[in-house]
Amino acid sequence: MTPEVTQLQKMIDQYDNIVFFGGAGVSTESGIPDFRSVDGLYNQQYDYPPETILSHTFFMNNPQEFYRFYQAKMLCDTAKPNAAHHKLAQLEQAGKLKAVITQNIDNLHQMAGSKNVLELHGSVYRNYCMKCRKSYDFAYMKNSQGVPKCQACGGTIKPDVVLYEEGLDNTTINRSVQAISAAQMLIIGGTSLAVYPAAGLIDYFQGEKLVVINKAPTPRDRQADLIISQPIGEVFSQIEI
Repeated sequence: MTPEVTQLQKMIDQYDNIVFFGGAGVSTESGIPDFRSVDGLYNQQYDYPPETILSHTFFMNNPQEFYRFYQAKMLCDTAKPNAAHHKLAQLEQAGKLKAVITQNIDNLHQMAGSKNVLELHGSVYRNYCMKCRKSYDFAYMKNSQGVPKCQACGGTIKPDVVLYEEGLDNTTINRSVQAISAAQMLIIGGTSLAVYPAAGLIDYFQGEKLVVINKAPTPRDRQADLIISQPIGEVFSQIEI
C-alpha cells in the first residue's frame, strides 16, 4: 500500500458521510472505453466525430447512423464491475458512503450492489418510445436492427441517456447537490472534470476532505487534500472496510 492509499484508508476510517463522484475512468478497468483517453472513442475514426453523433440534433436527423454507432460502441454487455465498483458498494452497505454520483451510463455501480446511484447522464439500460413512452430494456436495443421501433405504436425508441445539447434531469441534479453539500468527504474518481454542467457540481462541496483519484491531472487538484494518480480499481482494491 502506497503512502497515498494509506492516507485514503485513514480518511475513510474517519468519516461516515462520504460521497463518490465518478466518470469514465471508473469503468475503463471493466473494459468500457473512455471517450477522451488516447485510445478512447474520440480518437478513433468514424464518418462523423462522436461528439456530433451523440448529439440531439444528429439523433433526430440521422437516427440510422446514430444507432449504427450507438449499438456498436455504446452497448457493452460484457463489462463486469471492477474492484472500485465493488468497494464502493461495500462502503455504502457499511453506512459510510451516502451516494455515488456518476457520469457513466453503464449500470456497473448497480450491478456491484450500490443502491443510491445518481446517474447524471442517464443509462443505456433504460429506453423509451418517444411517441407513447413505453419502456424497453437493454436486450431489446442490443438486438434491434437499424432504428429500434416501438412494438406498441411504431414510434422511435430513444435511450434514456443525456445527449449533447440536452439538459440534465433536474431531480438528479438536485439530489446530487444535496448529497455533495452534506458530505464530510468527497472522493472524485476516474474523471477529467471536463464535462459541464456535471463537473460544476463539485462547487457545492463544503466538507472537510477532498480526494482526487485520477491518472491524469484535473482542474480540482490544487484544492484537493489528497491526490492519487493510480488506476482507481487498484486503489480501491487495497481499501479495507
